[in-house]
Amino acid sequence: MKNIFKIIIFLILFLPFNKTLLASDIYFVDYSKVMNESTAGKKAKDFLQRKLNNGIKNLKEKEKKIQDEEKKIIQQKKVISTDEYKKKIAELRKKISSLQKERNTLLQSVSKLRTKARNQLLDKLNPIMKNYMKEKNIRMVIDKKDVLLADDKLDITKDIISLLNKELKSLNLN
Repeated sequence: MKNIFKIIIFLILFLPFNKTLLASDIYFVDYSKVMNESTAGKKAKDFLQRKLNNGIKNLKEKEKKIQDEEKKIIQQKKVISTDEYKKKIAELRKKISSLQKERNTLLQSVSKLRTKARNQLLDKLNPIMKNYMKEKNIRMVIDKKDVLLADDKLDITKDIISLLNKELKSLNLN
């Protein structure tokens, strides 16, 4: 009987305290903001955007040349023989197919580089997050997209971005 009384007193005194302690040990970070607004993330994003824009510009120039060639072939349809016309159309289709393959290759390479940049950033971010958690005695950090409601004081995104900016200036995407 005496032991049960001690257990009840223990539970009454210490369980509510532990629950509030646990609630204050959970913070959140906006990973997409860290990826897009950190110095390395911005540089990687700009690099990938330039690569994609240059590739698209190059593809549009080639597409314009193919369209001009198609117009010439159509104009020559009545002048040249049927076999010659079919041969030129077949060459044109090969060029169009080649252009489509080139477009797919460009998109795949940019996608691979984006994945590589994301992985490099996460590889650098994880130790920074662990150190920050250890320094601040944080038990759990969750992604902001998984939070329904929370106090803004629990958001550590700005701190993580500033630590990441000090640690990592840019990514090697070559």
